[in-house]
Amino acid sequence: MSYPVTSQPQCASSCYQTQLSDWHTGLTDCCNDMPICLCGTFAPLCLACRISDDFGECCCAPYLPGGLHSIRTGMRERYHIQGSVGHDWAALTFCLPCALCQMARELKIRE
Repeated sequence: MSYPVTSQPQCASSCYQTQLSDWHTGLTDCCNDMPICLCGTFAPLCLACRISDDFGECCCAPYLPGGLHSIRTGMRERYHIQGSVGHDWAALTFCLPCALCQMARELKIRE
């Protein structure tokens, strides 16, 4: 005898909720790690490739349209960091070296 499903299970108050955190360092805390700061200042494309590789993506990803944006958004999602795609876009558009340094510091801290 089969019993048809008449209602779907509902989420109770015990559902898993993800706690969002902040970046470990701020966008303008570039001098917290001097080697990353110097690389971000004088060789930002090399730093972008290193970030992409450390994040598990192809080192060519930063050269693709929207590549850095997707890596930063993916990093926020993976590490449950507060923010939005708009904030990611603004950081990478107006403060590219600082945003790259922040991403590199975050990966260094998390690994």
